[in-house]
Amino acid sequence: MNNFWDSNVWGNLNLLAVLLVSLLAANILRKSIPFLRKSLIPTSVLGGAILIAVAGVYKLVTGDIMYDTGFFGGNGTEFLETVTYHCLALGFIASTFKPAKGKMTKKRASEIFNTGVTTVSTYILQGIVGLAVSVVAALIIKDFFPAAGMLLPFGYGQGTGQALNYGGIFENEYGFTGGKSFGLTVAALGFISASIGGVIHLNIIRRRSEKGKDEKVPSLSAEQIQSEDEIPLQESIDKMTVQIALIFMTYMLAYLLMFGLGQLIPGMKSVIFGFNFLLGVLMATLVKLALGFLKKKKVIKKEYTNAFLMTRAGNFFYDLMVVAGIAAIRLGVLKNYWGIILIMGFLGLVFTYVYNRIVAKRLFPEYTEEQFLAMYGMLTGTASTGVILLREIDGDFATPAADNLVYQNFPAIVFGLPIMLLATMAPEHPLIIIAVLTGFFAVMNVILFRSKIFRRKAKKKQ
Repeated sequence: MNNFWDSNVWGNLNLLAVLLVSLLAANILRKSIPFLRKSLIPTSVLGGAILIAVAGVYKLVTGDIMYDTGFFGGNGTEFLETVTYHCLALGFIASTFKPAKGKMTKKRASEIFNTGVTTVSTYILQGIVGLAVSVVAALIIKDFFPAAGMLLPFGYGQGTGQALNYGGIFENEYGFTGGKSFGLTVAALGFISASIGGVIHLNIIRRRSEKGKDEKVPSLSAEQIQSEDEIPLQESIDKMTVQIALIFMTYMLAYLLMFGLGQLIPGMKSVIFGFNFLLGVLMATLVKLALGFLKKKKVIKKEYTNAFLMTRAGNFFYDLMVVAGIAAIRLGVLKNYWGIILIMGFLGLVFTYVYNRIVAKRLFPEYTEEQFLAMYGMLTGTASTGVILLREIDGDFATPAADNLVYQNFPAIVFGLPIMLLATMAPEHPLIIIAVLTGFFAVMNVILFRSKIFRRKAKKKQ
């Protein structure tokens, strides 16, 4: 029986409160300090950095890990990792529940497909670069984990949650000491890369035109918050409560699926539970289809999901994921790896920037700058980071770039699944995986630039 004054009752709640307070403190700093505001560093990243600094000072003074004290229940570090792991999937589920809008023309379908292929191609490029760096490092540094570079596409391309997932797999299954912190640090460098590359590019745009001037955030109309055929905002149950209930019900169904698959294939349990976000998206899609079917059959009369509230819920989970993930970094276990991490991070910035710049110029001529900033921001940070950069030059989201970020997830998941499977093989066969990824990258670029390649061949035949 728990006593309400015990640390196990208050510990995790105290840590959750500290995470949220750090977001408030970071937001105040960004509003107050012009340099931070202009840097475009997300508030959640700054909040995580604040907690790293506070925890570092605490350890210097006391010698203890701040998060593992009685005030935080004695297991705060594990709780931070748990929050990061779950919030990734919860955020994806919320995004999947958002109702689709607008008609899908052939041109728009092609642009969304190309955006998804660009996402996967960038993952592959980051994987090749990261693995090349870590394989060379393993030849120089004794006992260095040669597949550590495979965490670059998960840290940069997919963000904090997946960096933790695969860092945990490498740490638990293959003995990579500090694998989780390595992945989380790469993810943190990704956000910094998004800010550096984004600010540099925005300054280039501003020198060329007035397009990058400050924009006022437009106010939302009633139609953007709620449509006529949705359930009321407040009834016997609050509308936000309904959204949260749908998200968590879906995640429970995803857990049951993962549990069943884990029983069927016990040797793949780590990988299966590492795909929690993917199976969460699958379940959210099925629940969304079921709700649509029930409405069509008149079993339910109103729409239960709301785009505005699902966006708010998703952003909350993503903010919490990032601040918890960065706070969970253990700097001590990385003391011998900083040179490798910085080299990997710098190359990740350069290759991601250059490749996405080429793609945006060739395939998105009508809104090149908007597409580039959205994709570069997403592929070094998260989709939210992409939106932050995009908003600087397209405050009203007049171009399709923001929608591309949302809908590209489906082609990206289909093409990206093999990379996730290949990543689990990298610790045993890093050189073979580099070769396979190189071939995969070539194939993806043929698919991506198909209109350019086959048009040239057709012209030559004529």
